[in-house]
Amino acid sequence: MIKVDAISKNYAGKSVVDTISFEAHNQEILILLGTSGCGKTTTLKMINRLIETDTGHILIDGQNIRDKKIEDLRMGIGFIMQNTGLFPHYTIQENIATVPKLLKWDKKHIQNRTNELMHKLHLSTDMLVRYPHELSGGQQQRVGIIRALIANTPVLLMDEPFGALDNITKSEIHTAFKSLDELKNKTTILVTHDVQEAFELGHRIALMDKGKILQIGTPKEMIYRPKNDFVSNFFASNRLLLEHKVTTLADLEKMFHIQDIIQPTLSAQSSLSAQSTVWSALQHLSTDKHDFDRYEKLSKAFAAYRKMQIT
Repeated sequence: MIKVDAISKNYAGKSVVDTISFEAHNQEILILLGTSGCGKTTTLKMINRLIETDTGHILIDGQNIRDKKIEDLRMGIGFIMQNTGLFPHYTIQENIATVPKLLKWDKKHIQNRTNELMHKLHLSTDMLVRYPHELSGGQQQRVGIIRALIANTPVLLMDEPFGALDNITKSEIHTAFKSLDELKNKTTILVTHDVQEAFELGHRIALMDKGKILQIGTPKEMIYRPKNDFVSNFFASNRLLLEHKVTTLADLEKMFHIQDIIQPTLSAQSSLSAQSTVWSALQHLSTDKHDFDRYEKLSKAFAAYRKMQIT
């Protein structure tokens, strides 16, 4: 859906984005991950031409973005910026309706779509008459997501959308965000410096440093198949937790006889499945003292699996 071909951006002779290329596939969430100043936000903004490239080309659905009028390009892209970017003197209803009005939707269509998304993101429609400053940070962020999703564009760009939130609020919004049906028909590129957020939300991760992409891969590839020391060291402080979160019960089942661990866990009363992570399974088993033996067996199976991946 999105093809970035050898794009660069320089400021005052300094390279901020240095001849990078990548593709974001249809219906995937691609994470641009890295520390501040690595070029990830500049890269994102070049996709909707908030910043123009110095070199290279960007294609969306096979069409060069320079061949479209900027306003037409942006109409086809949902964009969520840092700190929501809500208009302070617009009500929540007016903020959400900004793009639909430009698209000349009728009032009933706008209202129905607004109510639908408010419900999906667990916001009361009573909030629609309020102003952004009257909402909490988490509520404002949800409104920002609604505004970006309402027109159902094929592309969604997100620039540190959850960076200003506390961990509890961030976790709640991650859960609501991942459950949205609207994401299933979009190509999403999300910028973050939060490693755990990248692993929780991304289908693939592009790790950047000093304007370059050092590796692109699935979360599991980034952890178990790093291309160089920088990639390995970048995840080192979170490595054990991330390994628990990228390994599924299905991964273990391929190598170990753990039916006596998995099957009782995957009961009708359980929210787990074969695609559940080891992390979520261990959390589930730890809540019941009668599951201690299975907890121990699962921990040992994971330790053996981990050793096989690392060696």
